[in-house]
Amino acid sequence: MIKLFQNTIIVVAILANQFTNYAQNGKISKPELKTEFNWHNLDANIDKINGISTEKAYQTILKDKKSVPVVVAIIDSGIEIDHLELAGKIWINEKEIAGNGIDDDNNGYIDDINGWDFLGNKKGEDLEFETLEMTRELVKYSKLVEPIDALNATKEEKLIIENYKKLKEKHDSKAKELDEQGGRFYIQLYENYQVAKSDIKAEFNVEEVNSEVLDKITLISNEKLQKAKKIFKILEEVNLDEEKLEEGYEYFNALINHGLNEEFNGRNEIVGDDLNNLSEKGYGNNEVEGPNAYHGTHVAGIIGANRNNEIGVKGIADNVKIMALRAVPNGDERDKDVANAIIYAVDNGARVINMSFGKGFSPEKEYVDAALKYAEFKNVLMIHGAGNDNLDLDVEDSFPNKYYKSGETCKTWLDVGATSWKNGDEMMAEFSNYGKKSVDIFAPGVAIYSLGINGKYREMDGTSMASPVVAGVAALIMSYYPRLSALQVKEILMESATKFGNNEVYIPGKTVKSQFKNFSVTGGVVNTYKAIEIAEKMNSKR
Repeated sequence: MIKLFQNTIIVVAILANQFTNYAQNGKISKPELKTEFNWHNLDANIDKINGISTEKAYQTILKDKKSVPVVVAIIDSGIEIDHLELAGKIWINEKEIAGNGIDDDNNGYIDDINGWDFLGNKKGEDLEFETLEMTRELVKYSKLVEPIDALNATKEEKLIIENYKKLKEKHDSKAKELDEQGGRFYIQLYENYQVAKSDIKAEFNVEEVNSEVLDKITLISNEKLQKAKKIFKILEEVNLDEEKLEEGYEYFNALINHGLNEEFNGRNEIVGDDLNNLSEKGYGNNEVEGPNAYHGTHVAGIIGANRNNEIGVKGIADNVKIMALRAVPNGDERDKDVANAIIYAVDNGARVINMSFGKGFSPEKEYVDAALKYAEFKNVLMIHGAGNDNLDLDVEDSFPNKYYKSGETCKTWLDVGATSWKNGDEMMAEFSNYGKKSVDIFAPGVAIYSLGINGKYREMDGTSMASPVVAGVAALIMSYYPRLSALQVKEILMESATKFGNNEVYIPGKTVKSQFKNFSVTGGVVNTYKAIEIAEKMNSKR
């Protein structure tokens, strides 16, 4: 067993408090308040909570109307496609014969029945962790800087040195931040806890460790068991249960041991594709769930969980087919995978693409831009989560985004910020990114209850949740009014948003306020009922 730190109780208490605060800032999903499970679909007037009026739309305008299925592509960490709530909701490639090892539809992907995993290999192995793009850029620039003679550097070489220093500063700052949050101690504490639990279960031959089992460990027990009991007691005293501890471990382990690790290169070991060949097809595999699908499954549930089975949760759109595209590891996604996933979605019939991910660097942005232009040309609506760093995206870089390097803007793109159920000056999610020009609209993204893995359910925060709320409404419109174009649906969503323009709200991450209209193009929150109302009128005119 790893030796415990001195003053462990004090240290863990401080870290537990830090972790709780960090969770509330949207980095990790663990909201304190439990709300109505379906709150984001409720109506402000009828239900007295700041939902988007989805249920009202179904009970009125959409009642007894017919719809057609709409394919929604979810580019994410993977989806548990056999979750009970997604039965009948998963896209099936009818042109492909399952399991025959042949690319029947000649699209470059073998046996792609429900989508594709761009992070796997032909052996069925899947990449779970990745470095941050910042780390990858730092490694690249460190190799460029190494042979440069700083005293006699050319103008171009000086620029390389300057970029390297900026990257190094950001990288070191992030590492310092994680250390100050007790990241390494969290990792060590979790590992100690796992050993302690294993030792106790083996000693008493039990399936779980509870207070009754711990009481059997006395002062006459051996030193190993006493140390194991001490860890459990410490966690109890600071109100840090296994779930919180595991979430903290997953977050810090992903960043410290992988995301910021300049030596880590899981991509080459697992995927083995040619990273310089951006248009390469066929790498990866057809196992769309991957090693940790909780994020993508939660997103899928928000969009299309079964509304009629009287269990669990209700998705926003009642007639969707979800295409699972795994391209987001635990770390930063690659531009190559994002672009190829977008192209795959477009080529295989998706009308809406949800992208609940983002990063601060995009070295192959031109390739992503080309994919976005292709989707725009093919009448596909792209919905993207603005991010959870309480940043002004009019000032700070975040990718992917709607701005092409050419200076043009993608017309079928929506960036989405997050709101909570709260009224007044606290309606903005305190973690949400924003931008008067860069963010288009807001949607519920706090304490959203949706699907978890292993057939379960869970509550999460983030613009990752707000984005599929908007994607769900877009799919709902397209399902009942299929003649409307992606651009028309975007215009409907923008026009129908509930405007909170002059309301004073706290700027995310700050203690000062500003008017809600200063945080997005619309100054509003998506509203299903109003959107359907406008779609009905627009469709009738046609």
